[in-house]
Formats: sequence, structure tokens, C-alpha cells
Amino acid sequence: MSDIAAETPKRSSKLFSSFSLRDAGTLIGLIIIMAVFAALVPGFLFERNLINILQQSSINACIALGMTLVIISGGIDLSVGPTAAISAVLTAALLVTGVPVPVALLAGLGIGAFCGLVNGVLVAYVGLQPFIVTLGTLSTYRAIALIYTGGNPVLGVPQGFRSLFNGNVAGIPNSVIIVAVVAFAAWVLLKKTPIGEYLLAVGGNEEASYVAGVPIALTKITAYVISGVLAALASFILIGRLGAAEPILGNLWELDAIAAAAIGGASLMGGKGSIVGTILGAIILGAMRNGLTLMNVQAFYQLLATGLIILVAMMIDRATRGRG
Repeated sequence: MSDIAAETPKRSSKLFSSFSLRDAGTLIGLIIIMAVFAALVPGFLFERNLINILQQSSINACIALGMTLVIISGGIDLSVGPTAAISAVLTAALLVTGVPVPVALLAGLGIGAFCGLVNGVLVAYVGLQPFIVTLGTLSTYRAIALIYTGGNPVLGVPQGFRSLFNGNVAGIPNSVIIVAVVAFAAWVLLKKTPIGEYLLAVGGNEEASYVAGVPIALTKITAYVISGVLAALASFILIGRLGAAEPILGNLWELDAIAAAAIGGASLMGGKGSIVGTILGAIILGAMRNGLTLMNVQAFYQLLATGLIILVAMMIDRATRGRG
């Protein structure tokens, strides 16, 4: 029994040491994509366009950071888009009625956390499969957002709120700064805290984690709650840009988030993932879409390119699984 218990920290240490190599591969992939578009699109590497890529990638990166933690724990969260929608319409409604910005923000984040908590409890305590749970809550949360608003957008978000998420500091968009701070916090959580070790252990070998005394249920719930909070935060970035919140907000966000995490080296089998890799994955998707848009490539070809990148990332993960 002691040998089984010892397997968990050994596995986690191995995973930590192997992340840098995988991240380097993702970075090389980003550099190649940037170089190709730089050769094909005049002005692609101009500062203004690079900042635009980062800004466009910020929402997906925020969602993908939470998704990465869930995937590392052995789960999946298909409900992040509808979770963002609920948080957005509630926050916007409160702001329009004159509620102070900090209170509205806390309420929106609280809704996101609650949605994640529901997912986590159903997975950890009821024992349902994460795919089934979040597929069900995807429809449920979306329906709640539509019912709450009557299917209509919430208009008139105050300028103070919009400036908070759509302004800039020294030319750097606030959304990019916010996501950078969140990414650093997620990196610290995963690399430097027991929660990070627990996430990797549970996703890598749940049975060994149980023997080692890891709080499995609490670990899974924590991952889903963080995912819900970051979905809410991503919705704030969007409504800051638009000045309105729609109940259909966040459609297919879950697919982009999974794609960014997968490109960044997260294994859908659990027990493996990288915060740095996820950020690079989100930027890869953003750069690719930006470049293809500047080349006037139709949207469905952009979907094709995204799908091919995901497949290549999965083949690389399969080829390198167990190494490092």
C-alpha cells in the first residue's frame, strides 16, 4: 500500500519536469505559424496587429485556463459558454439598474462559481461522468440565461465597467493584462501549491491518490469552481467590448478552450497539462484566425485549419505519451 501511495508524488514530479519540453514544442509551433503569416501577409508582425492578436485571444485564454485545470483532474467542462452567458446577463442587469461595479462583479463571479460547484458536486459526489454532467448543464444554463432575459440582450452597460475591461495601460489592453495575471495565478496554483499536486495526482491515477489520502472530491470540485469563475471573468471581457450581454453569448467557447488546452499539451486522459502551453495554444489559435482573416480566407476554412491543428496536437501527445 505504501508503494501505491508513493506513486502519486513521483508521477507528479515527473509531469512537472516534462512540461518545459512540451511547452518548447508548442512555442516552436507558434513561431512557425507567425513566420508563415509574416511571409504571406504584409504587416502581420506590426505591433498593432500583434496586440490585436493578444486581445482577440484573451477570452479564449481565460476560458482555457480553467478548462486546463479541469482536464488535468480527469474531467471536462462543456458548460463554460452557458456559464459565461448566465454570469454576463446577471452582471449586466445589475449594472444597468445602478448596482455598484464591484458588487455586480462579485455577483457575476459568484454565479460562475455556483455553476462550477453544481458541476463538481454532480461529478464528485453523485458519480456521474463529467461529459454527461456538463453536457446536461450546458443546455440547462443556456436555458436559464434565455428564460431570465426573455431571449433579449441586456443593453446599456455603464462606461465605467466597459473601461475596466476594454481600456488599456501604456497601450496594452486591460483584457491582456487581466489574463496574464490569471495565468500567473494558475501557474502558481498548479506548480507551487498542494492543490496543483492533487489535480495532477487525481487525473493521473485516482486510485493511487485515494490510497495516498488526496481529497479527491474536493479537488475535482475546486477545478470546476475555478473553471466557472474564469468563464464569468471571460464574459466580463466580452461585454466590456460590446457594452451589452446576450443570453446566447459564449456559443462554442468550450470547443475553443479544449482546443487551446490540447494544443498546449493537456491530455484528455487527465493527469497532464500546462498553463504556459495553454496560453501558447490560445495565441496559436488567435494568430491563425487573424492571419487567415487578413488573407480573406472564408470562415469554414478557418474551422478546417483549427481541426487539423487539434488532430496534429493529439497525435503528438499520443506519440510522446509516457516519455520525459
